[in-house]
Amino acid sequence: MNGRPGWKSTAIGLVAVAVFVGAVPEGWAQGFLQCDPDRGHPDLYCIPLIPAPAVLEGGATPEGLVELGRPPGPFSLSLTPDGRVRHRLRMRTTGLPSPAALGDYESYIAWAATPALGEVVRLGEVPRDGVAELGDVTFNTFLVLVSAEPAGQVEQPTGPFVLRAQSPSMRMTPADFLEFALGSAPEGDDHAAHMGAAEGDPWAGVPMPPGVMMLPAMMALRPSVEAWEPGRRLDGSPWEGEVVDARPRELVRLADGDSLSLDAVYVRRSIGDRSLLGYGFNGQIPGPLIWVSEDATITVEFTNRIDWPTAVHWHGIRLDNRFDGVPGLTQPAVQPGESFTYEIRFPDPGLYWYHPHHREDVQQDLGLAGNMIVESPDEDYYGPAHREEVVMLDDLLLGEHGLVPFGLERATHALMGRFGNTMLVNGAPGYELAVTRGEVVRFFFTNVSNTRTFNLSFESAEMKLVGGDVGNFEREEAIESLLIAPAERYVVHVRFAETGTVRLLNRVQGIDHIAGRFFPEVDTLGAVRVGKAPADPDLGDSFENLRTHDAVLADIDAFRDRFDGPPDLELELDMSVQDVPLAVDRLMRVDSLYFHPLEASGTMPMMNLMATPEEVEWTVRDPSTGLVNEAIDWRFSVGDVVRLRLTSVRETLHQMQHPVHIHGQRFLVVAVNGTPTQNLAWKDTVLVPAGATVDLLLEISNPGRWMLHCHIAEHLEAGMSMVFTVSP
Repeated sequence: MNGRPGWKSTAIGLVAVAVFVGAVPEGWAQGFLQCDPDRGHPDLYCIPLIPAPAVLEGGATPEGLVELGRPPGPFSLSLTPDGRVRHRLRMRTTGLPSPAALGDYESYIAWAATPALGEVVRLGEVPRDGVAELGDVTFNTFLVLVSAEPAGQVEQPTGPFVLRAQSPSMRMTPADFLEFALGSAPEGDDHAAHMGAAEGDPWAGVPMPPGVMMLPAMMALRPSVEAWEPGRRLDGSPWEGEVVDARPRELVRLADGDSLSLDAVYVRRSIGDRSLLGYGFNGQIPGPLIWVSEDATITVEFTNRIDWPTAVHWHGIRLDNRFDGVPGLTQPAVQPGESFTYEIRFPDPGLYWYHPHHREDVQQDLGLAGNMIVESPDEDYYGPAHREEVVMLDDLLLGEHGLVPFGLERATHALMGRFGNTMLVNGAPGYELAVTRGEVVRFFFTNVSNTRTFNLSFESAEMKLVGGDVGNFEREEAIESLLIAPAERYVVHVRFAETGTVRLLNRVQGIDHIAGRFFPEVDTLGAVRVGKAPADPDLGDSFENLRTHDAVLADIDAFRDRFDGPPDLELELDMSVQDVPLAVDRLMRVDSLYFHPLEASGTMPMMNLMATPEEVEWTVRDPSTGLVNEAIDWRFSVGDVVRLRLTSVRETLHQMQHPVHIHGQRFLVVAVNGTPTQNLAWKDTVLVPAGATVDLLLEISNPGRWMLHCHIAEHLEAGMSMVFTVSP
């Protein structure tokens, strides 16, 4: 069984809209206006408008479509602070009759409305033939309606509706009409041996998100791997080595030529009232904060004192390939008790991090991650701030009895990745900070979670975006929230203008797949206590000033003539499944009617838990050759500049966002769904929304054999990676 429902993209949107808003009039689709596939998959980012029968009865043959575009912004997906997707609507119409032919009307007006018409928003006037830019819509599900009106300035629809459409998200429908025929696994199902909650079941007690529905057949699922928890060696014997109490990270400032001893060790950590085993670099969670100057070279003597083979990947650094830390590609895995020496040069200022690149679904999740800050010689590189805070975002999956186990032979959670249910900031819940009134804080944010994309905001404080993965943006930019995917980093300035408590929030829209509905999720990650005394000096004016970074502009100017045009190379992000339980297959087929751009939380925990790389394969595919994953053999030379298009395949049984990381190089995100990026920064990781198309301009600057992969740890374990070669 492969992962595709077998639909054709040209038919999906038309058929789905016809089913849910009424039959398409006979002959209407002849010469139907076409959506642009470069602007995201037409089924998810473009909706056809259906004419009302009364208009057709008058002899007119109107057609129309609405493109769900991305508003300009620094992220590949635009979200509101509470996590709703912000769509910028663009409507094309043709063949509309004169409004006067329908009565005493002179204009056509477009509206967006909630499904029950509880809220109706005016979008703007629509031409009889032409294109209208209609602004932004932030409803989770919505209707688009075009009415004939007596005047162009009406604020509510009064005349007849002539065209109508539904957002793709309205295809989500409650699944209880099926109960997936059974509500439990059928007799003889191959996975029956893994179902049930027998005494001593290590997989029992996985929590469901509050208020979310799940079928009994889903809750009975179990993965086809042995459960593993820290404290037990890989051969099943108990861990008898040293375990130290985890401690907060330490700042380590290193000059050119300095060295650092870095050990991966077993730690005991406290999360709330629970004592848990995990890992830490030098016994610290997060690992030591390495602070170096641009162009410095350091030596790291790494020793593995845990039970898994491992290595250290220096994420985002354009370093010598032999020190990139990828077992089987750039070095052998460092076995328990063994050591490896890394020599790392830091050519670019910015915020970076280090983590394992062998079974990182286990090792990174258990605490092996640390930050690196590369300081620019420009003392004013990031602009004025009173202080700096380095913040590492993570989550941890806890059940009734402690950590939910990991798969021993291979990863679990291969469908959606391992979403945690306990939010961590710098390795612990409940981040706290005390500041003075008016203080400007520079936050260095890194997302080290296996899967979760955060939508961060400080509830009553202003934020501006300053830098990204590999240095500053062209221009500082005011933002309402910070969308940060796994492995991404951002530098943000926040001004705390008012006395009181300001919560650091992660606000998203969860999806109850069984009930077919969105629901808000709010996680309080921490609190900033703002005192009464004013900050000194007052940085209010400099905070309001959105600086332009001339050095970044000049660096990027050399590449602007390559921003337009067709891609040089393409990759399709896809998946396939095999031998999944019948109930899972049926649920996935119903769920594939619609894929949201961002799967923000784990609302299908047991279905996700049971999926291993035996059942799920995630792929990157070169459409020009048909080759996938490690079979792809791209070859470049230093000095090449490559326009690379990443396309998230819509026609699959499950699709979601993918944070794609490219080792050893840097790139610019020049367009998302055909919309050019207007404020650029050099990056090494980009979030590709479900069904979307993202265009990168990749600067080939570093020789060696390098990985490209999805940074959802479980997708990487399920195959979603390739290797390319760069010649000197």
